[in-house]
Amino acid sequence: MAIRFLPPAVRFLAGLARWRVIRDLLVSASEKKAPGIWGGIACRKRYLDDMFAVDLREGVDSVVVLGAGLDTRAYRLAVPVGIRVFEVDLPGNIEDKRARIRVPDTVTLVPIDFETDDLETVLVEHGYRPAGATLFVWEGVTQYLTEDGVRKTFDVLAKAGHGSRLLFTYVRRDFLDGEAMYGADALHRQFVEKKRIWRFGLNPEDVSGFLDEYGWRELEQMGAEQLTSRYVRPTGRITDVSELERTVHAEKR
Repeated sequence: MAIRFLPPAVRFLAGLARWRVIRDLLVSASEKKAPGIWGGIACRKRYLDDMFAVDLREGVDSVVVLGAGLDTRAYRLAVPVGIRVFEVDLPGNIEDKRARIRVPDTVTLVPIDFETDDLETVLVEHGYRPAGATLFVWEGVTQYLTEDGVRKTFDVLAKAGHGSRLLFTYVRRDFLDGEAMYGADALHRQFVEKKRIWRFGLNPEDVSGFLDEYGWRELEQMGAEQLTSRYVRPTGRITDVSELERTVHAEKR
């Protein structure tokens, strides 16, 4: 499905990646900006897919994908009959997705601006029932928001039903502050210093307390070592995984 979202030139380039020499060049270009970013994203996706399937099996009433973008998880993974999926994102992204793929009846696209609109109100207007157990997926989004924007979203998550689950990623605070670069100096210059679009981060040791403020309990937190141990070493491959981004699995108390 991903190929449908790519512009023609990028689609052509992706096609060339079937040859290893081209693929290695693409990986190398990414790694120059941030060593381990390629492996980190691959492992992050796999972990989120695995936990997504686990949480669906354990029982939720609905799925809310926050900042869904061009994500395809709700389309390519088996969602049990009766569970509604709400994909929430900026209006432009929602329209772009609608134009590129056929959205099934089980998925509701919800246009919103996280910084200005009321998430709960907009979701309810589209048929979401907040009293039930919900699986929230928030991947690759929090760093683009202000702390107020993140906390505003967590104010809504605090009202989620007992047994709800949350999967989210965050960029390390020490990287945003320039205290630890993890070899990604070029990425810091681009996204933090020049464009200034990465704004929110957390320290790993602060995640549990942050979640506790909103009635959530950290179940698992995955960084470079945890992802490498679970997904890289068993394959026998040698693939670096960046530590500048981490993934959290949490449960509503």
